[in-house]
Amino acid sequence: MTKRIRVILEYFYPWTNSAGFYYAREQGWYADAGLDVELISADPGRGDTLSYLDRGEADYGIFPGNRLLVLRERQPSVQAIAAINHRAMETIQTVKQTGIVRPRDLSGRRVALNPTPRGLAMVRHLVTADGGDPDQIEWVNSGVREWTAEDIAAGEADATFGSYWAWEIQMDSLIPAEQRLIWPVDEIGAPSYHSYQLGTTSAKVAADPDEIRTFLSVTARGFQAVAADPSLAVGIYEQILPYFPAKLIHRSLPLIAATWLHDGQWGYQRAQWIKSYSHWLASHGILQHPERWRDSYTNEFLTQGESS
Repeated sequence: MTKRIRVILEYFYPWTNSAGFYYAREQGWYADAGLDVELISADPGRGDTLSYLDRGEADYGIFPGNRLLVLRERQPSVQAIAAINHRAMETIQTVKQTGIVRPRDLSGRRVALNPTPRGLAMVRHLVTADGGDPDQIEWVNSGVREWTAEDIAAGEADATFGSYWAWEIQMDSLIPAEQRLIWPVDEIGAPSYHSYQLGTTSAKVAADPDEIRTFLSVTARGFQAVAADPSLAVGIYEQILPYFPAKLIHRSLPLIAATWLHDGQWGYQRAQWIKSYSHWLASHGILQHPERWRDSYTNEFLTQGESS
């Protein structure tokens, strides 16, 4: 008997970070395991992935780890069961005409971002780490839209925070590459964290352990396959993202695929990262109870032991 399960992806539309799910489904591996997997994006009007999971409107979902930790301070309704990424995704970007050459130069300049508590804390942290004064930054609210190098060159801001080095940064730009400055945040002092984790409800963790193990085993197979050969997923994305240039997919897949595995394994959540990230969030007033990180995740449904 086939069981239908609903997986909520992490963004407004599918992007290359979900390739393992799509490839496993295309190969029929979920069906062979008795699972009918529906992959969908959340309706922003109804909240993010965690909102869907919290309401019991999805079986599994992908979300940023910081949002999970915040949710669990209010209600421990969701638990992470696997890591998707082992790198930070965001960048700070600018263009040379601004005169900015390093993060501390953002002091006294206009930085565009979606001004979430975590986003503001991250930019402040990176500027401070480079010897700058974050209190002198002028914040520009860019909402959910990722401003581009063209926006910076046009004078809308002096720099941006947020665009992913494996996705938006790979989109074609009218600004020549030699005129752009792009700093992945984990290369300029950001704390280590899993950009995205896969989770389910605490109720399902208690009630459906066999389904979770099956789902994760097949999903791991999909991510392992695409990590070994990112070109396997190109055709899939040309079908599900027909309005994005094929060359963007070709550029992005090898980059994002390199973030999925740690010591050759997929899914294992690194306890020290989750612990230190939780305390970092607390140090910026985003969490009140950082020690609750211990119950926010589990590796028990994966097929091998936890990586350090």
